[in-house]
Amino acid sequence: MKISVIGTGYVGLVTGTCLAETGNEVLCVDIDEQKVKKMQNGEVPIYEPHLDVLFERNIKANRLKFTTSLQEGLDHGEVIFLALPTPEDEDGSADLKYILGVAKDIGKLMTEYKVIVDKSTVPVGTSDKVKEAIAENSSVDFDVVSNPEFLREGFAVDDFLKPERIVVGASSQRAIDIMQTLYKPFVRSGNPIIIMDERSAELTKYAANAFLATKITFMNEIANFCDKVGADVDKVRIGMGTDSRIGKRFLFPGIGYGGSCFPKDVKALHKSGKDSNYDFKILDAVINVNQNQKTILVPRINAFFNNDVKDKTFAVWGLAFKPETDDIREAPSLYIINELLDAGAKIKAFDPEAMPNVKRKLGDKIEFSTDMYKALEDADALIICTEWSIFRTPRFDKIKEKLNHKVIFDGRNLYDSKDPAEYGLDYYSIGRP
Repeated sequence: MKISVIGTGYVGLVTGTCLAETGNEVLCVDIDEQKVKKMQNGEVPIYEPHLDVLFERNIKANRLKFTTSLQEGLDHGEVIFLALPTPEDEDGSADLKYILGVAKDIGKLMTEYKVIVDKSTVPVGTSDKVKEAIAENSSVDFDVVSNPEFLREGFAVDDFLKPERIVVGASSQRAIDIMQTLYKPFVRSGNPIIIMDERSAELTKYAANAFLATKITFMNEIANFCDKVGADVDKVRIGMGTDSRIGKRFLFPGIGYGGSCFPKDVKALHKSGKDSNYDFKILDAVINVNQNQKTILVPRINAFFNNDVKDKTFAVWGLAFKPETDDIREAPSLYIINELLDAGAKIKAFDPEAMPNVKRKLGDKIEFSTDMYKALEDADALIICTEWSIFRTPRFDKIKEKLNHKVIFDGRNLYDSKDPAEYGLDYYSIGRP
């Protein structure tokens, strides 16, 4: 099948590459000429495990191509995926200007039947707006489908190639048949393609992310309470997670969630509720608790240093909002770093992938280290913000040797409390004695 993907951000590039991997001819469209040239030359613009292998293979096989021409994209594709950004607006809503702008252009340029697929995360009713935007500028027959993505950064390739489910929101049987044909190679093991109406499909994405964010936030609240009463959140987590109604996943406490999806999607659903005269009280709490959770280590750091961190140097391990990505959007590390900088502290940071992105954001406000242990040199304490695998089994003797004050503030509960203690290190984590 011939597919066009409009937008080569995180979702668009993974979608286009993985669809090419099953034999489709994919043309990706982006207005950024420099980015398109780099991709044409085989350069992957984002870090995502295993994406580079598929990307290179499908370019060589001539199944994956790139252009800046929307007209070329429309002429090529039978199915047109819209994978455009929906940034958070000032009021918390999802900004649809990119999607609706492209929809208008599609209406002006389209000459034959197409299936237009909303792949971006969009509020309920967006498919109707896309239909209207296209129809205002075209008399050609077309269908609009809502097909939300459920990709986890760091696991996106596996999630696309082996999905737990595929959600297709459509009211046209013609469009449904085309989408089922397109996705059939991805569900050979029997996982479902779930057909529903467009509005339900749009809400499904928001509801899933909001629920997971709520689960994370609830566990962080329990961890904070554990700190007050002397309970151990690890034991509580295990006791809860073995209940099949609750499950083990998303019960790990820490310094809050970040990234491009959960913060934006929770706020967008919350705002959609207000627009429909419905008050999501749970989401109010989730948003507020998560915001506070991002800097929950800072009071502990201040207390350890007698409320005087001026001119103290802090080593920070981990900048990305989660491991296996270079994404720093809403990363808790940035909130902690900014509070410490405001208090006059200095930062030496290390992250396996995210340092270039942070450098573009913070410039020379902090120092970047090429090695996790070099970041410790002349540092007064270590702060862990991301649970990268390389941080899980460190040389505690080396940490003790290099730090001026023998203390670790662990925002991801990476270690058994007794392990740092055996080396004479003070160790502070989330929700554990």
